Amino acid sequence: MGKTQDNLQEAFAGESQANRKYLAFAKKALDEGFAQVAKLFMAAAEAETVHAHNHLRAMDGVKETIANLQAAIAGETYEFTSMYPAMLDTAAKEGQTEAKISFRFANEVEKIHAALYKKALDNLGKNETTDYYVCQVCGNTVEGSAPDECEICGATKDKFKKVD
Repeated sequence: MGKTQDNLQEAFAGESQANRKYLAFAKKALDEGFAQVAKLFMAAAEAETVHAHNHLRAMDGVKETIANLQAAIAGETYEFTSMYPAMLDTAAKEGQTEAKISFRFANEVEKIHAALYKKALDNLGKNETTDYYVCQVCGNTVEGSAPDECEICGATKDKFKKVD
């Protein structure tokens, strides 16, 4: 891989992280009553998404849907089999309780994501529709309707957000 490909990967990661960070900053600004600052953070986050998508396309990282689903399954599987277990172990050894909880939530949800992507791949072209709901506490992603209680973190039904 050439230096440009390395640079594209680094830029994609940086822009992606900036997007998520700015959205978190926007939420905090709204919580503190700073609507205009929140709007600026959301605008910048949108711009960072444009940059990230441009970099990903330049890396030839967006393929046909079948290949994209296969890549998503592989990525999610790596996260729950290798990445997060190691991070959980380190957080436990270092006594980092909040990080351990965050890693545990993500690890459990990545298993669900891999299964949902596999199901989508298996059913590709059948034009089946379903709703998805995401727990705003742990990220649990469920099909159909929000459960009364999150199976991962115990959050109540009102903590689930429907994805439109």
